Amino acid sequence: MAVPKKKTSKGKRNQRSAIWKAKAATAAQRALSIGKSVLSGRAQGFVYPIEETEDSEN
Repeated sequence: MAVPKKKTSKGKRNQRSAIWKAKAATAAQRALSIGKSVLSGRAQGFVYPIEETEDSEN
């Protein structure tokens, strides 16, 4: 089983954690922005399924 050769410093550990959390915050903000644009009808370049009603088919 793989074992690390040396202990990771607190600074390196905290830096890695901060990067990971920043990526999550960016992804959440982007998802919220896309959701708002879809709901407002201004979505450009974002494909999502539109439910068709039976009335529009006839």
